[in-house]
Amino acid sequence: MSANGQNRHARTSRLARKLAVAGVGAAVLALPLIGATTASAATPAAATTATTAATTYPDNLDGWIRESLDIMAQHGIPGTYEGIHRNIMRESSGNPLAINNWDINAINGTPSKGLLQVIDPTFQAYHVEGTSWDPYDPVANITAACNYAADRYGSMDNVFSAY
Repeated sequence: MSANGQNRHARTSRLARKLAVAGVGAAVLALPLIGATTASAATPAAATTATTAATTYPDNLDGWIRESLDIMAQHGIPGTYEGIHRNIMRESSGNPLAINNWDINAINGTPSKGLLQVIDPTFQAYHVEGTSWDPYDPVANITAACNYAADRYGSMDNVFSAY
């Protein structure tokens, strides 16, 4: 009986090994399917990361204009990259800390500030929710100025001189 039990145990062990090998083989074959499911489940996270990356803007003139355009689109404020860029280059040469201390606004105590040379009362009146209240903040300055230009001229695209 003892010899027979050992034999049965050996057969059982062999059978268990075969099933284990078969199970591992099945698992290996199933990995691409599981991986595909996992990759599929990971796709939304990857898409979220891509979306987040898409809404991260460089800290330069190009990034400030693009971020402003996205905010403007959310608030229905018209304008194009070209129109904004053209006006920034004329008003401040792209310097977000530009200040005009010599024109009539400055003489009256409210100098024009920032990329699009906005005076404080205009900045405050046309400030767009979700942006900084600092008139030197490039995105806030662009967005408020474009909001003002949209109200006064239909769009920043229609501004070709001091406004």
